Amino acid sequence: MTPIPFDNSYHRDLEGLYLGVAPTRVSAPQMIKFNGRLAVELGLDADSLRDNAALFSGNDVATGSQPLAMVYAGHQFGNFVPQLGDGRAILLGEVIDVNGRRRDIQLKGAGPTPFSRRGDGRAALGPVLREYILSEAMFALGIHTTRALAVALTGEQVYRQPVSQGAVFTRVASSHIRVGTFQFFAARGDVASLKRLADYVIDRHYPNARHAARPYLALLESIMDRQAQLIAKWMSVGFIHGVMNTDNMAVSGETIDFGPCAFIDAYDPYKVFSSIDADGRYAFSNQSIIAQWNLARLAETLLPLIDEDAQAAVDRATPLLEGFPHRFERYWLAAYRHKLGLGLALVGDKILIQDWLNLLHKNAVDFTVAFRSLSEASSNNARALFIDHQAFDEWHQRWQERLSQEVVAASRRVDLMRNANPAYIPRNHRVEEVIAAALDGDFAPFHKLVQVLEKPFEDQPEFAEYRKPPLESELVSQTFCGT
Repeated sequence: MTPIPFDNSYHRDLEGLYLGVAPTRVSAPQMIKFNGRLAVELGLDADSLRDNAALFSGNDVATGSQPLAMVYAGHQFGNFVPQLGDGRAILLGEVIDVNGRRRDIQLKGAGPTPFSRRGDGRAALGPVLREYILSEAMFALGIHTTRALAVALTGEQVYRQPVSQGAVFTRVASSHIRVGTFQFFAARGDVASLKRLADYVIDRHYPNARHAARPYLALLESIMDRQAQLIAKWMSVGFIHGVMNTDNMAVSGETIDFGPCAFIDAYDPYKVFSSIDADGRYAFSNQSIIAQWNLARLAETLLPLIDEDAQAAVDRATPLLEGFPHRFERYWLAAYRHKLGLGLALVGDKILIQDWLNLLHKNAVDFTVAFRSLSEASSNNARALFIDHQAFDEWHQRWQERLSQEVVAASRRVDLMRNANPAYIPRNHRVEEVIAAALDGDFAPFHKLVQVLEKPFEDQPEFAEYRKPPLESELVSQTFCGT
């Protein structure tokens, strides 16, 4: 067995909040991708793990692992499901990384668990590659996210539409605790388990809350603040999660569960990619609204801990929830000021930003290209993107006037903007291209795309093709869950 220095606090401290389960063996494991730099960050021996297909397929359970499936509930598209849980994910355990942070290591697609709900517990190759690409791209973009440690083929087929190769994805997270984890115990009136869970989350993620006058209210506020920052960062790069159910919201403030997620091409605040989001519940511009809704569901679970008097608990939690839009807007404005090179916070900035986004929408301009073009020394590149040149010129003049109020030198401002406006994102058509190639046995495009996305803010002229928006024939209009 492979030695990994596991320290499994969830298994040790939260008995009854999970079920033990071992990965199911596969017939012919084969390594496809291993993230050596992440392994080193986790304090693991990357050289000994690099080709260990048995470990990353679930055939070999590492020494010290105590594999388990976590139980949780969740609101899925607004409808409450009282029991969900890890139906195809198995938590191997936790390690303390080189920076002293506790990190989960989990296998996705490692076989059925008690929460599989008649599913096979397996994962198809396409969604596994998609999650690897997207999670590592988000990390490189500076956005809190779960990470990708490895991809292994199983040598077996999984029966989806169509039938596909099976694969196992190794995911790393600060933890896999979700809003839905709290909902599971709240729905059963199990306040004792709810308190154990809340105390564990405080100790693991928000230790400062322990010293607050009301620790569980402070926990709620801390989670809210992390989510406000996260969603603002998503929207600053044009990211649409696509399925923001409460069981897909991590209390750590990390982006989790990359299913039908996508990046906007031409800017559209109402854009939806997910094939299962027929009503646009999780459209781009709705993401902060849904985050507030999800946090309200979390607040409901914490009420018995916030105050023994139910009405007093509501009275304490309500102002926090009502303040979420203002909290989110503060982070959103900071992110977009950075993108436009604005260091000062002035009253008219919100209007200037919103007018720019409206201009992008009306002219169907690519979101990523437009912002990156503004980072260039000349405005001609940006102007050429617009059909309505006059409207662009008028906005550009207003922006220049606003920039004149800044104290940072123009050359320094350009550098700051380039570090806020990526040249490279995991464009939907590129992701689909590499998945299609991999399904035909060619993994070279996958490895190349991962390499390009490691440096999203650098020009990388040798990879200039990856900067381009899709042609009309290359547009991806729908994305799909991998389950």
